[in-house]
Amino acid sequence: MRLSLRKLVPAVAAALAFSAGAAWAQKTELLVYTALETDQLKAYTESFQKTNPNIDLKFVRDSTGVITAKILAEKANPQADVILGVAASSLDIFKAEGLLAPYAPVGFDKLNPVYSDKGKPPAWVGMDVFAATVCYNTVEGKKKNIPKPESWADLAKPVYKGQITMPNPASSGTGFLAVSGWLQGMGEAAGWKYMDRLHANVAQYTHSGSKPCRQSGAGEFVVGISFDFRGNDVKQKGAPVELVFPKEGLGWDIEAAAIVKTTKKMDAAKKLLDWVATKEANEAYAKNFAIVAHPAVKPALPHLPADLEKRLAKNDFAFAAKNREKILAEWQKRYDAKSEPKK
Repeated sequence: MRLSLRKLVPAVAAALAFSAGAAWAQKTELLVYTALETDQLKAYTESFQKTNPNIDLKFVRDSTGVITAKILAEKANPQADVILGVAASSLDIFKAEGLLAPYAPVGFDKLNPVYSDKGKPPAWVGMDVFAATVCYNTVEGKKKNIPKPESWADLAKPVYKGQITMPNPASSGTGFLAVSGWLQGMGEAAGWKYMDRLHANVAQYTHSGSKPCRQSGAGEFVVGISFDFRGNDVKQKGAPVELVFPKEGLGWDIEAAAIVKTTKKMDAAKKLLDWVATKEANEAYAKNFAIVAHPAVKPALPHLPADLEKRLAKNDFAFAAKNREKILAEWQKRYDAKSEPKK
């Protein structure tokens, strides 16, 4: 039996529409909680979707402290499918709470084991390292006769009074890694005494790890305690800043990824973790960070030292995770009065 052209066209159109609808229906949306910078998310998503076009990533983005508090508040009824680019010190807390689904992604054996959870399989997988960095505005420093600091101890000197900003550790992973680094490196009693002296010089505690370096770059304050990615970025964009890596050692943490145990989209979640471990993903991280988890990827960022890894302070993630709430409660009691207002 012949079909007329008039009848055939609608039939083909209907078939195509059905096919397109079926393809659309097969798309999976993952809800991803992240503390990654907004200028990283686009590039990472594009890289992931090259090999996973049928998985859409819907991000809930905030600072590390806010994301950590949100996940813990939701632990009776977790909402996220995957956690991406959140500090390992927080992921260790989620692991202890039984919130994560351990998984060794494809290619995990090629990663540096130092930067992932030690479980077999691992509860979380490392992406890159971010380390404390001091941004010093050379123009404002010269104008105000304030010297470039070389050490954490320097920042406690009276000459820096009112000219330092740093992140609030309750809001910012960068703030927490700095505080944890001081407490571990100096000892708890000496660490708090140091922060008392530093506090006298701090003009403001921000809720963003990036903001202090941006403030220094803009000349609002001479010194901003921030982290390596943002320091390199601000300097590369032409701000008159020198990056300082204090000689006592740098507090640091790991941006990492994990699957939330309750996800109903486990296959898609595993695909995202598989991407996290790829060399291509690590090459994307290497555009932002000097240390990544894949040892075959060698970042070369123009304003970060090639030996940054050697400058990292000793870091006990178990200490940071176990003592996080106690540290933050003490910090807020002592210093929160200088925090910027929350939006």
